[in-house]
Amino acid sequence: MNEFILSCCSTADMTKEYFENRHIPYICFHYELDGVSYEDDLWQSMSIKDFYGAMIAGADTKTSQVNATEFIEYFETFLQQGKDILHICLSSGISGTYNSANIAKDTLQEKYPDRKIYIVDSLCASSGYGLLVDKLADLRDEGMSIDEVYEWAKAHIMNLHHWFFSTDLTFFIKGGRVSKASGLIGGLLSICPVLTVDREGKLGARHKIRTKRKAIQTVVELMQQYALDGTNYSGKCYISHSDCYEDAAAVASLIEEHFPSLNGKVKILDIGATIGSHTGPGTVALFFWGVERE
Repeated sequence: MNEFILSCCSTADMTKEYFENRHIPYICFHYELDGVSYEDDLWQSMSIKDFYGAMIAGADTKTSQVNATEFIEYFETFLQQGKDILHICLSSGISGTYNSANIAKDTLQEKYPDRKIYIVDSLCASSGYGLLVDKLADLRDEGMSIDEVYEWAKAHIMNLHHWFFSTDLTFFIKGGRVSKASGLIGGLLSICPVLTVDREGKLGARHKIRTKRKAIQTVVELMQQYALDGTNYSGKCYISHSDCYEDAAAVASLIEEHFPSLNGKVKILDIGATIGSHTGPGTVALFFWGVERE
């Protein structure tokens, strides 16, 4: 049986060690700090503290997606080995990378007509995207074929939930996701907006919560509401954060208290440089498997 490559982008916000241990290759996004270009290479080129410290100090940030040429070069290394490819992309609702990957697929399919190249729009972001890839790696390791894993992914993407809040609206305002007026009022009232990723893979605000403490409680309550089997949820749970570990740990502690059947401890991860360029520091995101997104 032909082994296949399960692949993703660095914006799945897992660790380099994780990807190596699970045999999941990844391709890196790009970002700039004050005009200097870097690869979003899972904190190999720059430390988390230096990155978010630069943002707090006022550095200008820009991000760029993986282009079609990069995908062609990346995919071809596997095709030359006689491998089929299942690549999972960052949500098309926040990035054009899915289109770039499909352009590469169409180009390479002519050259390698006997190989399968599947591109999946995760409609997910950060470690929610990572949680999806982790599940697909489990299915691969259990012996599912590339076709079976591909079909499972398409059938279950809407069951992956993202709930997150931010204690600092500065970069949401800068990126246009929150208006200046709303941001000013939110800051004065200590509002921590609770956002989600919708069925189109786009970010949207769902609740305006006053104080960080209540925001932490709210995301846990949302997990109680939407998780598969409620508080009997037995799947994995991931949290990612942008340089605010204590807040992430507070959410994890409450989840482990209220969900005794979890599959292991809550995994706390770092929001990578690409996603972090848009959230800035102070964001905590919660990911779990649940009922279909509304």
